Amino acid sequence: MAEDKVVVDQTKPEVSADGGTKQVPEKFQKMVSEIEKMPIVELAELVKVLEEKFGVSAAAPVAVAAAGAAPAEEKTSFNVELKEVGAQKIEVIKVVRDITAKGLKESKDLVDAAAAGTAQMVKEGVKKEEADEIKKKFETAGAKVEIK
Repeated sequence: MAEDKVVVDQTKPEVSADGGTKQVPEKFQKMVSEIEKMPIVELAELVKVLEEKFGVSAAAPVAVAAAGAAPAEEKTSFNVELKEVGAQKIEVIKVVRDITAKGLKESKDLVDAAAAGTAQMVKEGVKKEEADEIKKKFETAGAKVEIK
């Protein structure tokens, strides 16, 4: 008598965010399982690290295509965001106080939040020249900022 061979599907179905099911290949099951166990905060941090490491974005491609289709308008106002504090934290606090006219505690709290890994908006709606000037002040103090 001939034996019938049973082929086992080695992928595990997973429910996606949109309610459909997607197959997770066997080679990725362990990694996906570990990611599922991560707290949301760590998962968000992991996404940022992967985006920076590989130069990709986790944003939906449709949103990117829609944004690219809009006519290009020249920006007239910019936002300055504190990304990294650096080694001279006190100098960065002084720059924040100088730029924002906030008190010592508010400036320290803003810098502490940026040091913890959460980018902080320092100044909004400024002209390009002012944004560049603010960026230079932060870089002189050893911090990294982004103009958006």
